[in-house]
Amino acid sequence: MKKIILILTVSIVSLSMSSVYCHEIRPAYLQIIQVAEDSYEVFWKVPSMGDAVPKIQPVFPSSFSIENLKAPNQIPGSVIYYYLIRSDESLQGKELYIKGLDKTLIDVLVTVTYLNGEKATLLLQADKNSSLIPGQTSAYDVIKTYTILGVEHILLGIDHLLFVLALIMITKGKWKILKTITAFTIAHSITLSLAALGYVNFPGAPVEAVIALSIVFLALEILKNIKGEQTLTSRKPWIVAFSFGLLHGFGFAGALADIGLPQHEIPLALAFFNIGVELGQLIFVVIILGLIKLLSLYKNWPVYSRKIPAYAIGSLAAFWMIQRVVAFWD
Repeated sequence: MKKIILILTVSIVSLSMSSVYCHEIRPAYLQIIQVAEDSYEVFWKVPSMGDAVPKIQPVFPSSFSIENLKAPNQIPGSVIYYYLIRSDESLQGKELYIKGLDKTLIDVLVTVTYLNGEKATLLLQADKNSSLIPGQTSAYDVIKTYTILGVEHILLGIDHLLFVLALIMITKGKWKILKTITAFTIAHSITLSLAALGYVNFPGAPVEAVIALSIVFLALEILKNIKGEQTLTSRKPWIVAFSFGLLHGFGFAGALADIGLPQHEIPLALAFFNIGVELGQLIFVVIILGLIKLLSLYKNWPVYSRKIPAYAIGSLAAFWMIQRVVAFWD
């Protein structure tokens, strides 16, 4: 009975955590472009949830004057601010601070483009909300920044993790799991790359709704499997994983579009964002397989307890699907 209570507790906690992360997994984006020796245009994009906008803002050195170029622009999921900052001093080497960032779960990706063509990229987070603005960014900085963003996106992307969890639950045997996860990885890597490079494009809202539907589908397949029914998913899960993985890749691409790619290092940033996603996914898979191994030591699980994860996954995914469909008309 204690083990059943533990499963229920974990399910409830997961539901609670997902509601928090869904609000704050998208990063903010600060783009600074030098337009004259003493002037920089600033593009500040903050993620929003309806009318709720996090109270975070960039703070520049006191030697810089700030002018609003136009009124804030509210777009679905974000608010964009436009500034012009001026100073006789160079921005390079000065401290940039994001006020209020330490009270959120939001990351801030900062890109700076100088008149001479040099570009800088840095990542600010809740526990590191200030930094000196560098000159030209090295390839190592791009690799580090986009790998971290990739890992964070998959580990905070509850819908993608629930899909992977459902795949593992319905797949029997180590080699089948390996083939299934590999198929999912290959598929979403293909569409992520194609969409990020602009070769294909799908509207974000329908993609997110169908991703939720794909999780509902797998939850139903798990219940059928528990009843002893053999389905295509249980026999050849890699086919389903690859098919839906193509769709999930567009979801990853939408997140990457919110972040943006450094124009001087697009292939490198894209590759290591993808690698970061795979590293995060691998961490999750290893943890889940370890938990399954641990739980399998107890052999006498009642049938209804085996259905709890499927109902929890399916219920949450159904809620997301309805929520995302309703958002079509927002």
